[in-house]
Amino acid sequence: MIIRQVLIYTVFERFWHWTQMTLIVTMLVTGFAIHGLNHWMSFDEAVTLHTLSALALLTLWVLATFWLFTTGNWKHYLPTASGLGQVVRFYSYGIFKGERHPYRKAYWRKHNPLQAIAYLALKIVLFPLIWASGIIYLLYSVWGDMAGAAPWLERVALIHTATAYAILAFVIIHVYMLTIGHSFLHHVAPMVSGFDEVELSPEEEAYLITDEPHRIR
Repeated sequence: MIIRQVLIYTVFERFWHWTQMTLIVTMLVTGFAIHGLNHWMSFDEAVTLHTLSALALLTLWVLATFWLFTTGNWKHYLPTASGLGQVVRFYSYGIFKGERHPYRKAYWRKHNPLQAIAYLALKIVLFPLIWASGIIYLLYSVWGDMAGAAPWLERVALIHTATAYAILAFVIIHVYMLTIGHSFLHHVAPMVSGFDEVELSPEEEAYLITDEPHRIR
C-alpha cells in the first residue's frame, strides 16, 4: 500500500460540513436563549433565528441525502465490525500511550469503523428526531386544539430538548477528538483543502494518476 495525498472531500462535502456546523451552533445558541440560559438576544429574536436556521438546516439535509445516494458516498457510512475493537481500544487506551492510530483512510472508505457508526447514528437517529419534533412543535397551532394536546406538546418539547443535548454532546466529542493525536490544524486542514492522507493500492494510485490527476498529490 502507498500513502498519498488524495482529494477525498469534494467542494459540496466541505460546504455541507461548514454550513451544517454554523447552523447547528446557531441553533444551540438560540435554543439556549429560548430556554433563558443566555441573554444575548430577545426571546422573539431567538425564536425567529432558531426557526430560520432549522429550515435552512433541513433543506441542507435534504440536499446532502440526495447527494449521498446519487454519488454512492453513502457507502462510506456503512458500519462494520472489522477493526472496530482496535479503534475503540486506541481511543480508550492506546492514544494515551502514544500508539499509532490503527486505521488508515482508504480510497473506498473515508471513516474508521467508530466514526461510521457515530455518523450513521447522527444521520438516521438524532437528526430525524430533532427535525420531526421541531416541526411538530412549530405546527402546534394546527393541532393544539385537539384533546390532550398540552401533555403531548410537553413530550415533544422534552424529546426535542433531549435530542439537542445529545447533538451538543456529539459536537463536544467531535471537537475534542480534533485536539488529540496530531495538531488541531492538521485534523481540520482536510475539510478546508479537501486533501487527506489515503492508503492506496498500486491500482488505485495508477487510476488516479492517469484518469483523475487533479485528485492526487
